[in-house]
Amino acid sequence: MMLIAIGLAGLAAIGCTPSYFGGPGFSGGRGPEPPQPVGEVLGGGEVKVALLLPLSASGNAASLAAAYRNTAELAITDLSTPNIQLIVKDSQGTSEGATAAASQAVAEGAELILGPVFSHEVAAAGTAARQAGVPVIGFSSDVAAASRGTYLMSFLPRSDVARIIAYAASQGRRSFAAILPANAYGAVVEAELQQAVARHGGRILSIERYGAENSVDQAVASVSAVAAGANPQVDAILVPDGGNASAIGAKLAGAGVSRTKVKLLGSGQWANAARGAALDGGWYPAPDAAGYEAFSGRYRTAYGSAPIRISSNAYDAVILAAALARGGGVQRYTDAILTNPNGFSGIDGIFRFRTDGTNDRGLAVYEVSGGSGRLVAPAPNSFAGSS
Repeated sequence: MMLIAIGLAGLAAIGCTPSYFGGPGFSGGRGPEPPQPVGEVLGGGEVKVALLLPLSASGNAASLAAAYRNTAELAITDLSTPNIQLIVKDSQGTSEGATAAASQAVAEGAELILGPVFSHEVAAAGTAARQAGVPVIGFSSDVAAASRGTYLMSFLPRSDVARIIAYAASQGRRSFAAILPANAYGAVVEAELQQAVARHGGRILSIERYGAENSVDQAVASVSAVAAGANPQVDAILVPDGGNASAIGAKLAGAGVSRTKVKLLGSGQWANAARGAALDGGWYPAPDAAGYEAFSGRYRTAYGSAPIRISSNAYDAVILAAALARGGGVQRYTDAILTNPNGFSGIDGIFRFRTDGTNDRGLAVYEVSGGSGRLVAPAPNSFAGSS
């Protein structure tokens, strides 16, 4: 299939041009003129896209909403003359607020909804919008919020685990263990780990969980039984929880697990977590840093502070909405277009939406060295060969 780029003028130089590869053609047609939108409007294009954020929620939610709103505005500014008007609506941080905001957006003629942020909001907005056939691209990282027509833009465990296991396998690692938190995140990671290791012909010798019924020390002791000594039975241990990774790494070393014989594997959480000496030599997946650094610099210039790391999801979502709006017609945001297997590219690299609402991302691999991340494998520039 021929690659068709619909990147927007002026963005190629900053490394955040979205691309759309193939897909069905657009068709024209307009319905009755909808009412004027209520809420802040960013951009003056013809295509209406709603942005749902917990603007009136309390605490950290309001700060997160402000960061997403600023990021969306920055995207509109970078686009110069996009063919969208981005209607910012308050989801209030609640299911009821998200339902009301999504319903209002649909009534006002929004063809696509971006956001909200939290899992319960995304699920509620998706239900409200689905009745009108309007897709939602939410910012939650909880895969339980995803469904056909309700897509997640965030970084998900699937991509992290798939990338790091594939890289470890390419480096000759075949026998795996894992130390996981006993929570919903750990359960998702475990499921993805089982599938990823099987795809690469490996084996899993131990999976230990820590939480209310099992301490970190107990989990480390159990894994060390197959990972310590001169001839360990495993050659890689997945420790995805960034908040506990350094402590677990130190405990493994204290139990006799050699970092030269057994490689520690992390998740994208390692990119923003403390990486002590106990993690040196460990590998973790993350987006290629170049695109985000350029975005971060522009954000600092515009708003006088650093962006919240995950707010880049809003930037790429707005850029994608604007890019697809250039095609015209009423089929620009159909499921068939949004789930094209060849995907899109943004400041955090390539991504694609799956039919179940989750996503895949093309990630780089970094090695911890002196507390910093050293690039050891670049992010792919296409999904060719992946399923």
